[in-house]
Amino acid sequence: MAYKHGVYGSEVPTSLVPMTNVSAGLPVVFGTAPVHLATDPVKANVPVLCYTYAEAVAALGYSDDWRSYTLCEFMKSHFALFNMAPVVFVNVLDAAAHRTAVADEETTLAEGVATISDPVILSTLVVKKAAAGQPLVLDTDYTAAYNDEGKLVITALSGGELASETACILSYDRVNPAAVDGDDIIGGVNVVTGEYEGLELVHQVFPRFGLVPGIILAPGWSHLSAVAAVMKAKCENISGHFEAICICDVDTDTVTKYSDVSQWKNANNFVYKGQLLCWPKLTLGGVKYHFSTQLAGVICKTDAAHDDVPYWSPSNQSLQADGAVSGIDGAEKEIFLDTSNAAYLNGQGVITALNFIGGWKAWGNRTTVYPSVTDPKDAFVPIRRMFNWVNNTLVTSFWQKVDNPANKRLIATIVDSANVWLNGLTARGFILGGRVEFREDENPITDLMDGILRFHVFFTPPSPARDIEFIQEYDPDYLSTLFE
Repeated sequence: MAYKHGVYGSEVPTSLVPMTNVSAGLPVVFGTAPVHLATDPVKANVPVLCYTYAEAVAALGYSDDWRSYTLCEFMKSHFALFNMAPVVFVNVLDAAAHRTAVADEETTLAEGVATISDPVILSTLVVKKAAAGQPLVLDTDYTAAYNDEGKLVITALSGGELASETACILSYDRVNPAAVDGDDIIGGVNVVTGEYEGLELVHQVFPRFGLVPGIILAPGWSHLSAVAAVMKAKCENISGHFEAICICDVDTDTVTKYSDVSQWKNANNFVYKGQLLCWPKLTLGGVKYHFSTQLAGVICKTDAAHDDVPYWSPSNQSLQADGAVSGIDGAEKEIFLDTSNAAYLNGQGVITALNFIGGWKAWGNRTTVYPSVTDPKDAFVPIRRMFNWVNNTLVTSFWQKVDNPANKRLIATIVDSANVWLNGLTARGFILGGRVEFREDENPITDLMDGILRFHVFFTPPSPARDIEFIQEYDPDYLSTLFE
């Protein structure tokens, strides 16, 4: 050591670690988008983080045809109806693969303008005066651009070859959303490129954006049992460490009565602690929404109103709806449940819509594991989400301590920091109590030698007050007041 003479200072690590802020309800939504309408398109099977409606439209495009382009429904609901952000979108519609060729289509020009409803891929468009003629020149003979209604407008230019024509011949490739199926949503690892596709991309959300997935969704697809099974699988061990929930829908095309929901749920194996199941569809101003779409908005809005801590149930919180329906498009029937009908669904682990006091509200606290499992941490939605959130917060907070020397200072720092945090959650009413212990019986010598430390976390989120009862009794003693 060098010779010292004077006054010196040094530093030691802070004995308490500030806990990270983890969003409990970040939606990661899988589906199809009208990429031919996007001004700054993102490739298929590439997650995109959007904080505004404008960002989402620029990256993915927008169409009111929600059956073909399922991500647009979520854009409209989450950004416009619930005013929530951010959202991670994953579009699986690949314009390079999901396309259909159209050859030599004769199209009428009305005053030099032709309007095409097909989802034309602009880069493939060829315009000719006749089928055997030469292709005309863009921006010399004509212009081609999409209007606000998502239709392609071809305009003949003055002095160009189309200026005096009443018709033209078009050849192009059109986007074919019907070619997308459940396997595209499920995805996997491409055997040729090694790239992740579909639901497998949930593992890339945290490495790409530094945000922990909170809710996995696929409106328009989640009623398929194969898709729902993979959504369930992706709720655990995200990026090797994190946990989330998924929200799925009952197939309202085939399940039109509340009494048939439970049978459908069990037959299709919708049973999992981190899965929420919804029935029926919702309507607003004549527009239909998958319940899962709006429930995600309700959850995010409820979290935002309570410091982004998911201890508050989304049940009995307002939907953006003026009705509920089931049945095939064009032949739907309105659904009006009374409290006993809704309670039956809740008792089968299904969340529904109730118009009772205060307008249309989400109604139900149970995950799909109920009633086969009654453990509160698995069966109650807010408690399940609190366990996910606490796990995710501990992982992100103490990752910085990985590979530090496993000594008393490290153990004390983790225990003290986590306990201070849990005490704060208790004081604010987010949990009823909590503590962290480093227990000798859970840390055998051989594990300590191998660098493995285990901390036992005890905590109790409050259960939702699902049943409030008033007991009334006639008290004859009050008759004495007649003589006062």
